[in-house]
Amino acid sequence: MDLPAQLERMLVRELVLEWRRLNATHFREAMTAPVLALTMAHARLGQWHGATRTLELSRPMLVAYPWGAVVEVLKHEMAHQYVDEILKVHGETAHGKAFRDTCARFGIDARAAGVPRETGGNDERSRVIERVARLLALAESPNVHEAEAAMAAAQRMMLKYNVDLQHAGHARGYGFRHLGEPSGRVGEAERILASILAKHFFVEVIWVPVYRALEGKRGSVLEICGTDENLEMAEYAHAFLRHTAAELWDAHKAKTRERSNRDRRTFLAGVMAGFADKLARQATKSTSEGLVWVKDADLSTFYRSRHPYIRNVRYGGQRRTAAFASGKEAGKNIVLKKPIGSRAVDRGRLLPP
Repeated sequence: MDLPAQLERMLVRELVLEWRRLNATHFREAMTAPVLALTMAHARLGQWHGATRTLELSRPMLVAYPWGAVVEVLKHEMAHQYVDEILKVHGETAHGKAFRDTCARFGIDARAAGVPRETGGNDERSRVIERVARLLALAESPNVHEAEAAMAAAQRMMLKYNVDLQHAGHARGYGFRHLGEPSGRVGEAERILASILAKHFFVEVIWVPVYRALEGKRGSVLEICGTDENLEMAEYAHAFLRHTAAELWDAHKAKTRERSNRDRRTFLAGVMAGFADKLARQATKSTSEGLVWVKDADLSTFYRSRHPYIRNVRYGGQRRTAAFASGKEAGKNIVLKKPIGSRAVDRGRLLPP
């Protein structure tokens, strides 16, 4: 798909700004801006040409890929530029030791593709997720007590799995994913949901800026960092809770005969707050049983390498109206169930069409 000339100019401007931002945050402004070129290549997403000081990016990728993947490719090629122009290493292969060390130092994906990695086929990881999926299947029970018990058992299993790995001192690989669609406005419901993932699903979360090339607009998207199994469960929980909150709003409108969506954001924030309270009570019970999660230092290191400069911003919440109270009460009754129509390890079909 070809971009109109104006959108392409805006896209190039964003890429230049992104290069400058990464040069400042990751590379301590060590490099000089290169010539940025867009190519029609499909097989190669990006390439650094030292002789001409040109950093090439695939135009088809810029249009088809989400901005997070584009930034990973840009980082990857900037690592090549750093090795070439700052370290001045020229006797190795393109992805030799100097390049890999640079990527490890700056938290950059060293693979040639440069895009977020898919989960691997680790047997233990798969077994844990399958066991959790079976417990969540029991959460579909019409008996509310059975459903609550099944959900609590699934969460306890994930907690125990992470605590055991931490105590064993096993080396753990980390990755990241972007959840949901980019948005120009992040509401309170989305922020509470991000907090739920950070507190109860063993991932680090951050809102990152993105650019929507087809619209010529900037926005934000939620990034989570963690191990494959925790990314899998956090992604599912994110999709499930957003879907469920929307359904609860529709049910609330039907019950109250509300015609407008004026209170929708407030109600959704209440739903997330109610579910967060519920998880907090369950976490307190797990702690009383001796299952205590200590923050993963290696994950924090990975997270900080991806985001060297993090800015915390305080936001005002939604009005605490009757709609918020209704949503909070509904959120307390949510039971986290298994992925609809798929296994827990099957991505991309978590919700019905």
